[in-house]
Amino acid sequence: MTDTGTTGRAGLPERPSLDGLEDKWARTWQEEGTYTFDRSKERSDVYSIDTPPPTVSGELHMGHVFSFTHTDTVARFQRMRGKAVFYPMGWDDNGLPTERRVQNVYGVRCDPALPYDPAWEPPATPPKQPIAISRRNFVELCGRLTTEDEKAFEALWRTLGLSVDWGLTYTTIGRHSQAVSQRAFLNNLARGEAYTSEAPTLWDIGFRTAVAQAELEDRERPGAYHRLRFHGPDGPVEVDTTRPELLPACVALVYHPGDERYEGLTSVRTPFFDVEVPVRAHPMAAIDKGTGIAMVCTFGDITDVTWWRDLQLETRVVLGRDGRFLADRPAGVPEAAYREFAGLTVNAARREIVRLLTESGDLIGEPRPITHPVKFYERGDSPLEIVTSRQWFVRNGGREPELRERLIARGKELQWFPEHMRHRYEHWVNGLTGDWLISRQRFFGVPIPIWYRLDNAGEPDYDQLLIPDESSLPVDPSSECPPGFDESQRDVPGGFTADPDVMDTWATSSLTPQIVTGWQHDDDLHKRTFPMDLRPQGQEIIRTWLFSSVLRADQESDVLPWKTAVLSGWILDPDRKKMSKSKGNVVTPMDLLVQNGSDAVRYWAANGRPGADLAFDPAQIKVGRRLATKLLNASKFALGLGAAEALRQPVTEPLDRAMLTRLAAVVSAATEAFDRYDHTEALQTTEAFFWTFCDDYIELVKERAYAQGPGADSARAALAAGLSVLLRLFAPFLPYVTEEVWSWWRYGSVHKATWPTTYELTRVAGEGDASLLGLAGDALRQVRRAKSDRKLSMKADVPLAEALGPAELLDKLALIEGDLKSAGRIAKLDMLPGRTPELVIACAF
Repeated sequence: MTDTGTTGRAGLPERPSLDGLEDKWARTWQEEGTYTFDRSKERSDVYSIDTPPPTVSGELHMGHVFSFTHTDTVARFQRMRGKAVFYPMGWDDNGLPTERRVQNVYGVRCDPALPYDPAWEPPATPPKQPIAISRRNFVELCGRLTTEDEKAFEALWRTLGLSVDWGLTYTTIGRHSQAVSQRAFLNNLARGEAYTSEAPTLWDIGFRTAVAQAELEDRERPGAYHRLRFHGPDGPVEVDTTRPELLPACVALVYHPGDERYEGLTSVRTPFFDVEVPVRAHPMAAIDKGTGIAMVCTFGDITDVTWWRDLQLETRVVLGRDGRFLADRPAGVPEAAYREFAGLTVNAARREIVRLLTESGDLIGEPRPITHPVKFYERGDSPLEIVTSRQWFVRNGGREPELRERLIARGKELQWFPEHMRHRYEHWVNGLTGDWLISRQRFFGVPIPIWYRLDNAGEPDYDQLLIPDESSLPVDPSSECPPGFDESQRDVPGGFTADPDVMDTWATSSLTPQIVTGWQHDDDLHKRTFPMDLRPQGQEIIRTWLFSSVLRADQESDVLPWKTAVLSGWILDPDRKKMSKSKGNVVTPMDLLVQNGSDAVRYWAANGRPGADLAFDPAQIKVGRRLATKLLNASKFALGLGAAEALRQPVTEPLDRAMLTRLAAVVSAATEAFDRYDHTEALQTTEAFFWTFCDDYIELVKERAYAQGPGADSARAALAAGLSVLLRLFAPFLPYVTEEVWSWWRYGSVHKATWPTTYELTRVAGEGDASLLGLAGDALRQVRRAKSDRKLSMKADVPLAEALGPAELLDKLALIEGDLKSAGRIAKLDMLPGRTPELVIACAF
């Protein structure tokens, strides 16, 4: 056995309770450093977890509890297997959600042109009209609010019982994270993997920022097909479009090379604006869609960008970053015709062009209503537009087949649980259409650490990058100067200007393995923890967090960042719909934790397997509390029989040996399940045996355990061994109640005890016959059923019972006859072989 000592029955509480265990043990674990990472261990003895940093611009919900509980069961299991578990916690306080929350909470907006006011404080009540403040003041507010949010998040995680080393916390906007993010970016730049370019970019007009492909989602929206009449040399050419307002941005019509209808057609003139545009062939044009010929505008959608690039078409930009039509007409478009549209929103411009085309007769028929997918930024409220802007990109295989294949190969190296999630990764990589856009036109984020030389006219020279020394990282180019310059040279001809943008939050979050393991900051820690063992995460961010982390580790170190990825499923509401904030059906966990106890909530969460959806079910949380309560009471009962004092006594009786042999099989099954990250099977296997242990075994042996002599010592020793193993099997799932019971009779923490092994049980019990436990339980249930049918107390005596069945079965029953008679209060038990094919117990009263 693995004991270091025991305590006697004097340590048992008179009335054990689950109430208050969270405060008691969370405080003890923190004071005693129970989960502190031991960095003296070599890499082979370390289990390293890349914990997802939850976004702190909101509330933790049951989906967080669900997935983080899964990870915690793995951490606890690995710790008990003898690993030094490296289990940090991060907070994702970087990016757009934080900015929006600050705007709403304080009633402010950021104006980078304003000077910093060190004495400024937000009003006690947010004003109706947002107050404009400087960028630095705004960033300080973001930091203030996220600090408060992080305190609330940590309190909830501590209550839930996460075995995190709270000395290893980080934030994605902290100075260390900024330095890592900027260093990795500069390395990308030095290797030619990062570049800046002015190009068509997906743009969210609400957030006023560029958006990457990984942040898109399609939403079904109403629209309409408008059939427009273009004017060709030999007659009209009809074109269907859902974006008639972009007619002034039209630069070509395209048709499929195999469509004979448009062969020989080289140019047409646009309706209303009367601009000549070329007609070109392209294989992406669909013969069977609409009239088979499409309008190319700069830019209506991603397909327009592809056509524009492949066919080397002109550029006519009409939409600005605010989602309104630009005041200046695009080249080649008549001023008089365009003047009607300057300053209009997209919807207003659509109404206006429809009116004008109707009047001119170039709108054929009525618009035909449709519902179609429209691209949105995943956090945005307005359809995305495409504008031309200068942005930073990192090569990701979207345009380089060799890199794409290497990233696919990385995905095959990774262990996936469940395995089918790898196909989602591969589908994403194969579907990339461009490089990773990492710059954002926001304020609260990791600054892009670049300045540009200004020419004599004060224009940036994007080929002359000014780069900081790595020793100075992190830097904020908007308030710091590049090497060799001073502040007087900022934004003046011949001087320098700062890159105004920050990095996409994923550009930093993709580096969490490097951030937490001390990459280029703490070499000793890094070599002990990297590459990491586990990445637990949601399936919806395979395309963002998982893929980008694989990309960055491949670029920087030519390795996978971790060995294994475990993907969680969705939390569903009682109607089997996915819980989400947008649907308003999320459940916040703190009240549930307080009302039911953390072990009960963890039990519910642990019943969801990796990758499998789980319905939120308060009834199952109550089952978890019942289980924890039973563990508390059954443990007290067993210890009250003197189990602790008999821990090292020999186990000699057949039923005792049978129970421990059966438990050894449970240990083997639970261990194997944990090894393949199936915590649910480990829990269910353990729980099923526990109820047999309580309902059958304890009931069968308690009379013998109350007595004196070798048989009593055997029962008490088996109870002690069984309880010790069960507490350790349950510890990853029910950390509070198992720690409480362990403290009654064992020294140290159950969470630092050794994970149970089959050897420790077979060494005590030998090769027992596990079937005896099931046989005894079946016989006892038949006796109880007979009493229940006659409405008798379970304590009623049975003068005579007859056991009928095959001779070999009755021979086994004879081995446990004494325990059965005691538990069933049977005065006489007759064995009658051969009467039935199965065991039947007949009772006479």
